[in-house]
This record gives sequence, structure tokens and C-alpha cells, in this order.
Amino acid sequence: MRSFPDRDPGSPDIRSARGYLLWLAKDHLRSIVLGSVFAVVWTVAQGLSPAIVGKAIDEGVTARDTTALVWWGTAVLALGVVQALGSALQDRFALEVKIGAGYQTMQFVTRHACRLGAGLSKRVSTGDMVNVSVSDMTQIGTAMEVATRGVGAAASIVAVASVMLLASWRIGLVVLVGVPVMLWITTQLIRPLHRRQETYHERQRALTDQAIDIVHGLRVLRGIGGERVIERRYLERSQSTRHAAVRVAQLDSVLDGAKSLLPGMLVVLVVGLGAHQVLADRLTAGQLVAFYGYATFLAVPLRRLTLAVSHLMKAQVSAEYVTRLLRLEPELPLGPSETGTDVPTRPGLLVDPVSGVKAPPGGLTAVACASPADAGMLAERLGRYTDSEAVYHGRRLDSLPLGTVRRRILVTRNDARFFAGPLRAELDPYDLGEGSQDSLPAAIDHACASDVVEALPGGLDAAVESGGRQFSGGQLQRLRLARALMADPEVLILVDPTSAVDAHTEARMAAHLRQTRKGRSTIVFTTSTMLLRQADRVSYVEDGKVVTEGPHHQMLEDARYRSLVTREMGTA
Repeated sequence: MRSFPDRDPGSPDIRSARGYLLWLAKDHLRSIVLGSVFAVVWTVAQGLSPAIVGKAIDEGVTARDTTALVWWGTAVLALGVVQALGSALQDRFALEVKIGAGYQTMQFVTRHACRLGAGLSKRVSTGDMVNVSVSDMTQIGTAMEVATRGVGAAASIVAVASVMLLASWRIGLVVLVGVPVMLWITTQLIRPLHRRQETYHERQRALTDQAIDIVHGLRVLRGIGGERVIERRYLERSQSTRHAAVRVAQLDSVLDGAKSLLPGMLVVLVVGLGAHQVLADRLTAGQLVAFYGYATFLAVPLRRLTLAVSHLMKAQVSAEYVTRLLRLEPELPLGPSETGTDVPTRPGLLVDPVSGVKAPPGGLTAVACASPADAGMLAERLGRYTDSEAVYHGRRLDSLPLGTVRRRILVTRNDARFFAGPLRAELDPYDLGEGSQDSLPAAIDHACASDVVEALPGGLDAAVESGGRQFSGGQLQRLRLARALMADPEVLILVDPTSAVDAHTEARMAAHLRQTRKGRSTIVFTTSTMLLRQADRVSYVEDGKVVTEGPHHQMLEDARYRSLVTREMGTA
């Protein structure tokens, strides 16, 4: 029975793709060695079968010796049993290596993605993450699997060539020379294939990125009539990717042909030489049958060897992407240890000294920015999603453990993601326990999202599509607010939380927000008068600096502030 949770996957060598693959091989050394041993047993037993059959023909059939025929027939049967056991055990350990190495790669990527945190999306495209998590993981696991089979293939070639050399040094020499030559030819085909595969993977990743961007922005594209333009661009990139795939397929088909043609030529050459030896009375009929069996058998390990080389080269490409991701360092240091953090548990004053934005404890603070870009930048500074000199409870945020900051200060933006799964789990990701059964409906009601939930078949148990695609922009905003209220952080920072809802709903959300967050600190970046009226304090920001601040009704005396919020009213 397998125990959970899984063991720590360890710390891989990420200096190079080859180093990473060697580290994985070392970590799974037991399974690789056992898989290779049983692969050798299976392939050598299969390779020796023609010799036993040849003996049965010479000493049993030709000599008309029933006892010898029964004896050698029993030997063939025993060899078949050994083959079956070796094959089954080889597959068992090869599969263990494949799944283990692939799953371990997934553990490394997932763990490191969590370590990179919010900075991941800025540095790694979604397409790269999708390919690493699916294609590259599978390719690395497959390479580990075929490597164990490749060892058995190499051993069987050596064993069969040795037997043939003892029976006829001429034919044995042909095999010993011919096999390396065939491997060299296939290697010359694999190298350009490797380069073409790199080009194809690059274009495939770019195409995946573009497809994801189109899906996310489809509503906007339809609204501005940009479907034709994006369709043309996607078609161009798709055709470029298709062209790269065709070039890979062309060389791959040549390689597949060579895998069949070259061993076939070796079979013809060996059988021809063997027939000549029989006519010259240097070989018996049984030995000729055995040599034919050897030559036919050699096609299998030869294909396995070339397949192993091909997959290892593909795995090196995949491992390069994996190690490139694993070498990324977090943009923000994790800070000191959680132990000994002497920050009071009550809400405190949150200040960004560079911009001058201040959020008194327990109040509703609104920040109106002349530039929308300033709102996102200031929210990241106050939530420590970027390096800043922001201070909470008299201590700089960068002096606090990052985990503490994340638990106590929550930033909610309009790009906050919904994952596929039950709506209840999406709105209550922290699993607050028994209290959530009562507080979750309350949070939904305070966010004016009750109608959204009631319209779903199954209500809170309804399945949410990835990204919440079944919801409109306004519905998503209300659900995000419900999730934020459910988390109930000491400091809640909202960026344009009502920009996509109608005026009536916005007024209700603003009133509920003030009442629900009473006693907790809330910062809202907005230019909506509905929210600004509810704020205890409003700060007006230009060029990243607070220009003036005060209650909303007093701030209207400032022409710049008045122009900003009245323009927003006119737009609404």
C-alpha cells in the first residue's frame, strides 16, 4: 500500500539538462538497474532461442534422435518461460521509472511554481507551463523508461554477436561491424531531427500562448471587432508551426524507414553469407536456421537502441525547459522565519512612504488615481507583490515573513483567477470549517452575488469552468468580492471591484462593503463616486504621489479630483 503524502522529491541538479537527467537516473537507480537486469535476461533469452532451435534441428531432427529432440525442445520451453518472466518484470520496473521520473518532475515544477508565487506569470508564459506540465514531463519519463530497455538491447546484441562469432568468425565479424555502422547512420539522422524538434517546440509554445490569450480575451475581441485580425495572426502562426511539424515528420519518417531498412539489409547479408557457408560445408542446416533467427532478432534490439537515443535527445530538449524554469529565483525574498514575528494581531496603520498612501486601522480608505496604472502599482506595493518601503504596524513589509504578509494583507484584482471545480470550494478556498456554512452565504449576500449563485443548477455545488468562463465580467467581480470577504483578512485591498457592474448593484455593494468590513482595514482603488462616498478617507494620486486627501465631499472642491470622478460618472 502506498503511503501519503509523497516523500520529498529532493533537490535536483538544475545546472544543465544533462545533469538533471543524470540526477533523475541516480535517484531511480534501483529501478533502472533491476529493469536493465531483467531486460538483459529477456533479450538474451530471446537472442539465444535460435541457437537452441538450431541444436534441436541438428541433434534431434537431422540425427533422428528423439531423446535429444525432447531435451532441446524442453530447453526451448524453459527459455520461453524465462523470456516471459524477464519481459514482465522488465515492464514492471520500466513503468515504475517512467511514472516516477515524470511525477517527480511534476513535483519539482509545482513546488517551484508555488515558490515563485505571483511573479511566475510575469516570467513564464502560460503556454510554457502547459507544455512543461504535460508534454515535457511525459517525455522525460519515457526517456527513463526506454533507457532501461536500451541497456538490455545492447547486452543482447553483444551476446548474439559473440555466439555468431564462435560459430563463424566471418558472419560474427559482419554483425560486430554492421551494428555500430547502422547505429552511426541513425545517429546522423537523429541529430538534425533534434534541431528540428527544438524549432517545432518553440513554435508550438508560442502558438499555445496565443491560443490562451485569444480564449481569455475573446469577449473583448468580439466587442471591438478584432476577430478577423486575430484570426489571420493565429492562422499565420499555426501554419508556421505546421510547417515545423512537417519538417520533423519528414525526417522522422526517414529515420523510421532506416530502422527497418538497415536491419533488413543485415538479415539479407547474414543469411546470404550463411547459405554460402552451408554450401561450402562450413555450417550445418541447423546453424543456418539459427543465424537467420539471430539476424531477424537483431532488428528488435537495434530498433530499441535507436529509439532510446531518439527519446533521450527529445528528453534533453524537455529537460532544458524544465531546468530553465527551476533556475528562476523568486522576485521577492521570503523574509525571516515565522517564529518570533512580533506584529500585533489587530489591524494597524498601513503606509507607503514613497507615494504617501495611508490606510488607518479599521477604516475604509479610497484611493482615486489619475492614471489606472498607478492603482495596480500601488496595490502591489502595499501588498508586497513588489519591492517597496511599505510599513505595517511600524514595521517594513520586507522585514516580515512573506507568509505572514499574505495571510494578513489580501490584494484582490480583476485578474484574480477562478479554477475549475465546485463553486463552494472556489469561494471558500481556505476551508474555514463549520463556520463557513453560515458565513459563506452571508459573504455572498454582502457581495450582492446571491442571484448569481441561485441561477446556477446546484447552487454552491455547481461546477465552475476554468477561468469562470460561464460568468459575465460583473458576475465575476461580485464572486471575487465574496471570496475576499470570506477570507476576512486584516487588510483588504480592492482594485476597481465594481467597474463592470450596474449603478444600482454598485451602490448596494459599496454600502455592504462598509458595513461588512467594519473594524477591519479596507483600501479601495476606484474612481466610482458610489464607493468614494462610503469611504472614511479619500486620497487623490497623480504621477504615483498623493496630491490631496480628505472626505469625498471636501475633495470635490479640488478641480483635478472633481474632473476625474465626474468624468467617470459621465462615462458610466
